[in-house]
Amino acid sequence: MRFNVQLSAAKNYFLGFATSGLFLIGGLYFFNSNKAPESSPVTFTESLEAEKLTGKKIQLTEFNPNELNEAEWMSLGFSERQVATILKYKSVVGGNFKSKEQFKKCYAVSEEKYNELEPYILLPSNGTVSNSYKNYNNIYSPRKTSYNYTSSSNKGLTIPGKFNPDDYSVNDFINLGFTEKQASSILKYKNYLGGSFISKEKFKECYMINDENYRKLAPYLLLPESAPSNNYEKKSFSQTQQTPEKPALTYQPFDPNTANLEGWKALGFSEKQAQVIINYRDKNLKGSFKSLEDIARCFVISAEKFEQIKPYIVLNTENISTKNSDNSSNNSSQLSPNHSTKNANSSESKTDFKRIDLNEITFKQLIEFGFDEKAAASFIGFRNKLGGFVNTKQIIETYNVDRATAEKLISTAPLFTENVPKYTFMDAPESWLKSHPYFKYYADKIIYYRITFSNEKKFFRTMNIKPEAEERMRLYLK
Repeated sequence: MRFNVQLSAAKNYFLGFATSGLFLIGGLYFFNSNKAPESSPVTFTESLEAEKLTGKKIQLTEFNPNELNEAEWMSLGFSERQVATILKYKSVVGGNFKSKEQFKKCYAVSEEKYNELEPYILLPSNGTVSNSYKNYNNIYSPRKTSYNYTSSSNKGLTIPGKFNPDDYSVNDFINLGFTEKQASSILKYKNYLGGSFISKEKFKECYMINDENYRKLAPYLLLPESAPSNNYEKKSFSQTQQTPEKPALTYQPFDPNTANLEGWKALGFSEKQAQVIINYRDKNLKGSFKSLEDIARCFVISAEKFEQIKPYIVLNTENISTKNSDNSSNNSSQLSPNHSTKNANSSESKTDFKRIDLNEITFKQLIEFGFDEKAAASFIGFRNKLGGFVNTKQIIETYNVDRATAEKLISTAPLFTENVPKYTFMDAPESWLKSHPYFKYYADKIIYYRITFSNEKKFFRTMNIKPEAEERMRLYLK
């Protein structure tokens, strides 16, 4: 009897331990099954599952992935985690996607999703991809994938036969297979070129025509391969907007010392340019041009314009006003070369720099003030390239100019900026953009963007211009 009681107790102990163990194991299993992994990999089917659950088909329209915010990305069918990954990838590659190919390499965008979005992405197919993608892949990619990143085909083009794109309207380009927005941009580009694509080479440069579409269209284009170098002259965007052509100028002999505002305007100068010439003559040269070189030095008279008007310039000695001209003419034969040089230097040294505009000061006057020839040449050259100084900081930062001498000049002479030419992005001449020190490195981008965008606020946002460069550019923008 005693043996049976001991066996029964042992059995109860065993069953108790077994039951407790089962409860413990079951609790641990339940706890682990409900706990989300700390860093689970991004699934590429989340957007498709969301589509199935809501029953709504995503309506796609053309978009620029560089302009979308988080909500807009999610409206395309991406999950919140996928959007965070896309935006992080975008910042790593420089803040903007340069091409469709670069966007495709983001691992949060599946190949299936990319093929769905690709026809609507407003980016070139290929581009120079920053090496920072490699760093991103090494740092952030949780796993290596074996996706084939070959470019997918665009919307198919329907080409009826050989055609001249100069004769095509928006509807004609839409019938070819382009979207309405792309067709409108292509025609804007044609207008920018002056109303004709000129050649296949120029047609290919259109921002909206990628390499693949051009290869399909090239055999059917009724255009020469390249533009004739002697007949083709690229017009600026502002010139193409002016439909009435200016009549050809006919020059007549004139005396620059008696020409008034209307007289200079009749020679083809704008009212502002004519006023600058008169101010230069009356203030800087004390009332008259003494020689042809004095006229050529005026910064609003280009070298080309000077050569056009040079044969018609008549410098009447009667109209040249100089101090003591009668005395100097009577005594000139009696003066030695050394004596005449001393008189010239003494007259030059009397320049009143408090009345000289820094945008009109001459090379000789800079030498007189204390600049060496190299610094004076840099001063005049940089001012001519800018079209005039807008603030005194530009003078101090001019290459080869001594800072102390420049600060002394700035504290003495005034700076007038009302005659400095300024433009908007939309009306700036192409030649001005490509030659101006502050704009020439971005000229091609500006020309392409103003064909596509009508809102100038997007220019600085999309061009990734450095803050210091943007600050300088705004000095010459209206």
